[in-house]
Amino acid sequence: MVVGPTILAPLGLVLGETERAFFSRVTPYGFILFARNLDNRDQIKMLCADLRESVGRDTPIFIDQEGGRVQRLLPPLATQFLAPLDEVERVTAQHGPKAALRAIYLRHRLIAADLVALGIDANCAPTADIAWPQTHEFLRNRCYGTTTKQVSTLCVAAADGLLAGGVLPVIKHIPGHGRSTLDTHFDLPRVTTTKAELMQTDFAVFRALANLPYAMTAHLIYSAIDPEKPATCSPAMMQIIRAELGYDGVVMSDDLSMKSLSGTLTQRTTSALEAGCDLVLHCNGALDEMDEICDAAGNLQGSALVRSTKALTWRTPFKRGNIEAERREHSALLGG
Repeated sequence: MVVGPTILAPLGLVLGETERAFFSRVTPYGFILFARNLDNRDQIKMLCADLRESVGRDTPIFIDQEGGRVQRLLPPLATQFLAPLDEVERVTAQHGPKAALRAIYLRHRLIAADLVALGIDANCAPTADIAWPQTHEFLRNRCYGTTTKQVSTLCVAAADGLLAGGVLPVIKHIPGHGRSTLDTHFDLPRVTTTKAELMQTDFAVFRALANLPYAMTAHLIYSAIDPEKPATCSPAMMQIIRAELGYDGVVMSDDLSMKSLSGTLTQRTTSALEAGCDLVLHCNGALDEMDEICDAAGNLQGSALVRSTKALTWRTPFKRGNIEAERREHSALLGG
């Protein structure tokens, strides 16, 4: 079956006939859902089923369900969580770092339980960026810690929790977004830190997570690596990600419609794929934009196809265990 190297988003709550025909024609690798797509349980399950039917396979359906500010599913559809850094700091202060590790694992088990019940099986989390003093507020409390060791250890626990719950994790934003002082939804940050320092800090987190199936890129320029192109579109950065960080999973772009990227959508798509991204992501649901991206993207093939196919083998059935007991344990760790 021919598959496009794309992850696309439906526009609304119901898959219309025009969208259905479009997705059937372009056969994206996967889909991603946003708040505009989420109303009630039956509606979400039907939308997920219709999306999979439109491409004729059990395609992964992604979401951003980090907990805290970035949480597409809200009560009563899902559990409300603190932002990750806020949770880590609270539990660490009350019970110590080992308890924080347990809390993060449980948190992601609970997130996974919410997702799989609705037909969603991939989560764009954890955020494996280091929270520096200068990290922009749009990102800072979405991180898990302030040191390389803390972030990498907690992100392993987060990924393990999602996988134990039957959900594929997507680490982000490779090779590290924490030094950004700008919001990449609107601006293109430039990081001037030396490569040697980056390799010991921000980049090192992703080296520790190199065995995981998916990683989402950062729309940042790292001047020491490539002074002209953001990581998403930089062959030099992709070479570091593959050869020096040892990451051999699927590299997917962050949203191509973000204002941090320049050029037409055709140019953005071509640049990201030629740099070494395996998949490109588009999030706003605009059919004309998706059509342009799919025309430029072509078909998933070669090593990108191999990696993208292998990533799906990480899917495992939801291990139910005793979710309510785990929920109580998590609440107790937070002082609830």
